[in-house]
Amino acid sequence: MHILITAGGTREYIDPVRFITNASSGRMGYELAKASLKAGHKVTLITTVDRKTPLTNKANIVKVQRAAEMFEAVKNHFANCDCLIMAAAVADYTPVKVSKTKIKKQKSELVIKLKPTVDILKWAGLHKNSELRTQNSKLKSQRRLVVGFALEDKYLLQNAQNKLIEKKLDMIVANSIDAIDSIKSTVHIKTTVSDWQTIENTSKSSISKKVIKLIETLF
Repeated sequence: MHILITAGGTREYIDPVRFITNASSGRMGYELAKASLKAGHKVTLITTVDRKTPLTNKANIVKVQRAAEMFEAVKNHFANCDCLIMAAAVADYTPVKVSKTKIKKQKSELVIKLKPTVDILKWAGLHKNSELRTQNSKLKSQRRLVVGFALEDKYLLQNAQNKLIEKKLDMIVANSIDAIDSIKSTVHIKTTVSDWQTIENTSKSSISKKVIKLIETLF
């Protein structure tokens, strides 16, 4: 399989030196890339962070920063993938205007107007069975799996299941905010053909191997 993976938190710039971001370390995305490579799959990793290891160096690494850049990268590689795993923490909002120069500190309040970013996961769910044009301008029609992550601080399983259905995903991996930048995590996994299964207090490396095995089963 050719597995397309996203990792890290996006940066939404306010001016040339300041940006809005989140606490995502990209650890899970890189562990998924390592597990995929170990299982013999081809990997394209779209990432905002650099956590390279000798194994992930074998992947096709695409560096991005902003949510819009990640969306373009996903669109560019989606046609050729068999599965997309959206492990990245993509910003939900981005500044309406970005200052070309550094904003100077003043005594008055600073108001930053934000607009929604493109929902990459929703786009992928809508286009996973579509005929898409590759980077070589060839039309390619194939079935693709789309796997999403849900990080929630309340109503975890309910919100994750809603996301699975509304965004037409094949699998959802749900975890709490305690998972951010942690080595171990508790996750709940559901596919369109199976009920919830829980993996408690396990390393992200082991969780990633389980996710890849489930993807292989679905594929």
